[in-house]
Amino acid sequence: MSHDSKPANTQRRHLIQAALGASALGAAGLPIAALAAAGKSRNTDTVRLAWGKGGLPGIARTRGEFEKTLARDGIKVQWIGPFPNHAPSLQAVTGGSADFGFGGSTTPALAAMIAGSPLVFTQFAVVEPRSTAIIAKDGSGITKVSDLVGKTVAVNRSGLGEFLLVAALEKHGIAPDKVNFVYLNPPDAGPAFAQGKVDAWSMWSPGVDIARVEYKAHDVFFEGRDLEFLIDFNSYVTHRKFAEENADIVRAVNAAYRAEGEWISKNPREAERLVQQDAGYSDAVRDSLIKLARRWEFHGADDAKFVATFQGAADWLAARKILPQKVQVSDYIVKV
Repeated sequence: MSHDSKPANTQRRHLIQAALGASALGAAGLPIAALAAAGKSRNTDTVRLAWGKGGLPGIARTRGEFEKTLARDGIKVQWIGPFPNHAPSLQAVTGGSADFGFGGSTTPALAAMIAGSPLVFTQFAVVEPRSTAIIAKDGSGITKVSDLVGKTVAVNRSGLGEFLLVAALEKHGIAPDKVNFVYLNPPDAGPAFAQGKVDAWSMWSPGVDIARVEYKAHDVFFEGRDLEFLIDFNSYVTHRKFAEENADIVRAVNAAYRAEGEWISKNPREAERLVQQDAGYSDAVRDSLIKLARRWEFHGADDAKFVATFQGAADWLAARKILPQKVQVSDYIVKV
């Protein structure tokens, strides 16, 4: 059936949805002319979003404004999760049980893309201050990076934990083979650290913050203080086919996440209280996170300066074998 033969009410519905989408995205700072040139692309009224405890999607899910924003475009949200880290959320998108990953690290996303997963980045975010850290238990005798020589350190493979450990060792002139990398996802790494099965753990918030309080741990290397450059970024990932068929929804989701990030940046205390509701950790952990006053800055596919920085980061990771090979990041950034 041709477009012209569709019932009048269906045509009217699609026109209203397109207008609402353009209005919302125009408010997010995108020129309306560019949106009109992009054309309409949408074959569903539902988007399935992965989420994790502590990330921006988790806050968006708990707060509820995100769903109201997309509802104005006639889009229904289904939250899939929670996921403990980015890798399984990427698998959910690849396998077709979610449309978007949970806003995690660029490094495991690149590793999945290199391995053949049909994924693309839709946008990126930088969160300051950076709070990923390598931690060790009080009384362990590990107080500085050189103390890690001969020790076991839990990291997530091709992820933020592995990257930070490699960067810390390089900064201090220590060969990676002097330290025993133990590849564990967070649900397994936490208990292993608590039980003393590994000597240290390279982890991000809120897991690292919980471990400091509950396991009596301290920082050995703190990203925001001890590392002068950025190699890993927050990223939003979808299936390439979904992006091709639903560019309108991708734009709407991007804009809604940007709005959520702006709210978090302006309301850190309220945001951390929402995270605590999902994660269930103590007030002491919550208060340590409130003190960070984390701020979100987003970058789109058309941000040439950011893409160049991201390419440099990918090259750094490939040179150190955290990624298995070099990759052209622009091949995996969708423009909608």
